[in-house]
Amino acid sequence: MKSKANAIWHGGLKDGKGNISSKSGALNGPYSFKTRFEGDDTGTNPEELIGAAHAGCFSMFLSSLLEKAGKPATRIMTDATVHLDVTDNGPVIKLIELNTEGEVEGMDEAEFQQHAQEAKEKCPISAALKAVPEIKLTATLKR
Repeated sequence: MKSKANAIWHGGLKDGKGNISSKSGALNGPYSFKTRFEGDDTGTNPEELIGAAHAGCFSMFLSSLLEKAGKPATRIMTDATVHLDVTDNGPVIKLIELNTEGEVEGMDEAEFQQHAQEAKEKCPISAALKAVPEIKLTATLKR
């Protein structure tokens, strides 16, 4: 399986603008210095896209683990918050927070936490992000 996306950038760093899109067409939107570093919400930014990819990957991986354990989830909802810090060496992602909530019939808290932790460690996006110093997980089992 191969997935493809592209980005185009016009102009300088602070006054330039770009567009990010995916081959499938599901993603197509603007990004800029302001959307990345100044909180402008008129477009996206690479960190937001990493967060979306991580949340989606984690949720699917956790669903797979729960299903293999014989307790498929009714619902899994995950938020990912990507922290971009500007250091003397430039911008660095120092923390990703995954907050997930799962509805799983017949599962106890300890088992859910075990599966959530395994999903955090083994989903392909987590594996690709091993250079991030900390990926923090908060998992809640809803009853």
